[in-house]
Amino acid sequence: MPAPAAAASAALRTVLDFALPPRCPGCGAIVAEPHRFCFGCWRSLAFLGEPCCARCGLPFDYSGEGECGRCLADPPPFDRLRAAVAYGDVSRQVALRLKYSGRPGLAGTLARFMLRHLDCGADRPLLVPVPLHRWRIWSRGYNQSALIASALAQLGGVPAGLDLLRRTRATPPLRGLGRRERALVVRGAFAPAPGAAPLLAGRRIVLVDDVYTSGATASACARILRRAGAASVEVLCWARVVRVEPPGA
Repeated sequence: MPAPAAAASAALRTVLDFALPPRCPGCGAIVAEPHRFCFGCWRSLAFLGEPCCARCGLPFDYSGEGECGRCLADPPPFDRLRAAVAYGDVSRQVALRLKYSGRPGLAGTLARFMLRHLDCGADRPLLVPVPLHRWRIWSRGYNQSALIASALAQLGGVPAGLDLLRRTRATPPLRGLGRRERALVVRGAFAPAPGAAPLLAGRRIVLVDDVYTSGATASACARILRRAGAASVEVLCWARVVRVEPPGA
């Protein structure tokens, strides 16, 4: 960038930071740079990584490889799941602000923390967001998972198919439902978009969502993507619940 343009850009940034200072995604406190958490919220986040279940990413208390008891007893329909952080007070607050408080810019913040779990190697993935029903999009104004997928695609330099998967019917909120009830609610609620099968066939798909709770939605989407011919399906999200329940609960 030429020196005059760089100086003008820096001056504009100074003015914007004074008028609209960057704020912590968790609590709204003023921070030094965009997409940064304040110290208190940062300390409250539990970042996820190794060691963990090779399949679902559940944290292990010990070093080692392999799958957790639930995945061994009842393997999920996806090949791999990873989340940036554990579901807690701060991560929940950020997800709720993105979904319900008209803060679409937070999608870029979440994507930056999720990027470290996105393998962009030789087998480049195709990002597919968990879809919302059209009535939900009209009321909210956007699909938060699609916004995250778009930001991830730009950061990682990988393609995204934002309309390849559709929610064919509206479903009630899953909050407060058990694992079995959630699975029943979303059964048959997803389908490939018309003409999407050739674009999904043989591809490594990364299903993008904001929060992974029971796995009902991710599993339903993964099954549809598999039936459409996807070679593999991974799940990547901002936060996941790490509570362990016995198989069949």
